[in-house]
Amino acid sequence: MFQLRIYTLRSPEALQQYATVHWARHLATFPKFGIVIHGVWTEQVDGAHRLVALVRYPPDVDPKDLTGQIMTSPEFAADMAGFDFDDIVAVEATLLDPTSFSPLR
Repeated sequence: MFQLRIYTLRSPEALQQYATVHWARHLATFPKFGIVIHGVWTEQVDGAHRLVALVRYPPDVDPKDLTGQIMTSPEFAADMAGFDFDDIVAVEATLLDPTSFSPLR
């Protein structure tokens, strides 16, 4: 199961810090939980400062449960150390099932 995650940050500075420091740390953390990261992008359009990530969860795992486990882990706490969570103003998460002809499956 894939998930498209879109984080909206309060400012360009918050996006820069979140993307280059904190989300970058997740590259080592998420695989420990079986999550594959397919891509991470930033978007700065019309005053919205967003980080977009495409991740894949292990088969037969509830993404919501696993996300909760990750967010309460010491690894996640270390990833996010020094970041003000109030700088994240919105998080959108959309589960995606690949079609039979999708290059990513």
